[in-house]
Amino acid sequence: MGVVTISAAYGAAGAEVAPAVAERLGLPFHDRAIPAQVAGRLGVPVEEAEANDETVVRGLWRLVASLGTMPDPVGGVVPTAGIPDARAYREQTERILGEIAGAAGGVVLGRGGAMVLRERPDVLHVRLDGPPERRLAAAVRRSGRPVEEVRREMEASDRAREAYVRHFYRCDPAAARHYHLVVDATELPVDTMVDLVVTAARARGIGRD
Repeated sequence: MGVVTISAAYGAAGAEVAPAVAERLGLPFHDRAIPAQVAGRLGVPVEEAEANDETVVRGLWRLVASLGTMPDPVGGVVPTAGIPDARAYREQTERILGEIAGAAGGVVLGRGGAMVLRERPDVLHVRLDGPPERRLAAAVRRSGRPVEEVRREMEASDRAREAYVRHFYRCDPAAARHYHLVVDATELPVDTMVDLVVTAARARGIGRD
């Protein structure tokens, strides 16, 4: 069936595009189920896995991502001995992504999917991005929240996602070379972006007939 990985910057409509692509291709959408599986394998509460989803622990702080959508900056401390650290969560997430690719496939939002599955031929890697100010404007329109509040959240999100990929995979998650398709999500309607991704996926033989 194959896999579509979607890396989406804050305000780039990843949470809207990814599930719509999955539905059009007849594939499972893997998002909230991933931290639940990670929690089961590590023997920790789901809340703990959610709090460590796409994070990097540095010194006395932790950048916490929500489930592939809109991360918030949250204060934290380095995990104590005996508690799975960020590397353990990352390793289990990689195993789960490999199992998804080796089984029924699906659409995966975030979680460094383009880096984890970069060697597989049956995967389409997509990046949704756009200039920061236009992504900010789009996020404000969708949420109806104050501009400065959304700006702080966007900056924290962008830092968290970049830190995660740079820390574990030593590369820039926004670099076009990691993706088959890069879309300026601030210039196109969601339906058009879904059409583009679905067309590219089917061209690589991904999806149900």
